[in-house]
Amino acid sequence: MNARRPAIAVVGAGQASPALCEQAEEVGYEIAAGGATLVCGGCGGVMEAAARGARKAGGHTIGIIPGYEHSGANAHIEFVIATGMGEARNVIVAASADVLIALAGEAGTLSEIAMALKIGRPVIALDAWAEIAGLKRANSARAAVELALELIRARA
Repeated sequence: MNARRPAIAVVGAGQASPALCEQAEEVGYEIAAGGATLVCGGCGGVMEAAARGARKAGGHTIGIIPGYEHSGANAHIEFVIATGMGEARNVIVAASADVLIALAGEAGTLSEIAMALKIGRPVIALDAWAEIAGLKRANSARAAVELALELIRARA
């Protein structure tokens, strides 16, 4: 039997405030505590904080990085996927997860949200992206991850 772990992507700003990083770290922790694997873009900001949280909880992290060099991934990434695709790697981030949790970000985050919606992946906005229709909403890290896991179970 193939018992694949659920995969939840965390997307958000590559350069983030301390408060946003704290929120991302909580999300990463909750993902791992919930038995899911964290997927992210593997770089800094929200991605690094979420990966740090997941590793603190003993979880697995996958970083889909824009360059070819594994050293481009942050220190909390367990499995590096080096794409050499630059920002086009955002498509792979969206496609590799069962659900995306979107924190505050800019155009790169918006591209991941758009691609996820285009390919039918649910997106949960955490205190961000209120102007985008079609997103699920959560107001805490735990609520976002609980909703993500419910959505994954419902699709199984």
